[in-house]
Amino acid sequence: MTDVPAQPKNPLHGMTLEKIVTELADYYGWEGLGDRINIRCFTHDPSVGSSLKFLRKTPWAREKVESLYLFMLRDMRRAEQGY
Repeated sequence: MTDVPAQPKNPLHGMTLEKIVTELADYYGWEGLGDRINIRCFTHDPSVGSSLKFLRKTPWAREKVESLYLFMLRDMRRAEQGY
C-alpha cells in the first residue's frame, strides 16, 4: 500500500462533503445556494441529508459544489484582507 502524499495547498484535502455543504449553506443560506447552483436538492425543501444523497450519486453536481466552496474560501480571504 502506498502512502498518500500530504496536500497542504489543497483546501479540499480532508474535507468531507457534509462539511462542505454545511459551510456553504451557513455562508450563503439555502436560497443563496440554490441561486448559485440550481439543483433541486438546494431549491426544494433543502437539507444537508438530501443534498448529500444527491451529490454522492451525481459527479457533475459535486464538482459544482466543490468549485463554489473554493470560490467561497477565496471570497472570505479577500474580505479578511479588505479587498
